[in-house]
Amino acid sequence: MKSVFTKSCSLALLFLLLTSCMHSEAQQCRPSGRIKGKKAPAGQCNQENDSDCCKQGKMYTTYECSPEVSGNTKAYLTLNSFEKNGDGGGPSECDNQYHSDDTPIVALSTGWFNHKSRCHNKITIHGNGRSVDAMVVDECDSTMGCDADHDYQPPCPNNIVDASKAVWEALGVPHDQWGGLQITWSDA
Repeated sequence: MKSVFTKSCSLALLFLLLTSCMHSEAQQCRPSGRIKGKKAPAGQCNQENDSDCCKQGKMYTTYECSPEVSGNTKAYLTLNSFEKNGDGGGPSECDNQYHSDDTPIVALSTGWFNHKSRCHNKITIHGNGRSVDAMVVDECDSTMGCDADHDYQPPCPNNIVDASKAVWEALGVPHDQWGGLQITWSDA
């Protein structure tokens, strides 16, 4: 009887370990591929807000996922224009419209954007000792880039909250420091 109990416990322990490892693996966000940078035709890469242009031949990592969302999700805040002719490229993914940079709005990396499931929902952003609620209106594409549709900019990393000027102002970040900030965010 002791042998059957020991085998049962051993099998149960092995099952728990395997399940735990598979769950841990599922929570990780690994690169999904790479794309080769193309040089933008003259005047085609909008560098407003210090946006990067793709470099000819450079390999850029792509992601179909983002880190798991929690009540305190770590992210990197970047600056983006959502206005026509701004560095955000075309109209917003959620409603095919442009939006004023004076409104607290954001684009999320592909995994967090989650096939438009967060469209027009608000998120709370914490940074610089303050917080602000902002509405999700767009995707910061982590799967594609270096083409006309993406203003010849590289794919977004998988941990980006790309925010309007209004978000940066609400967080009280000095203008000369706009462009990159470690933050946390959660669904509002």
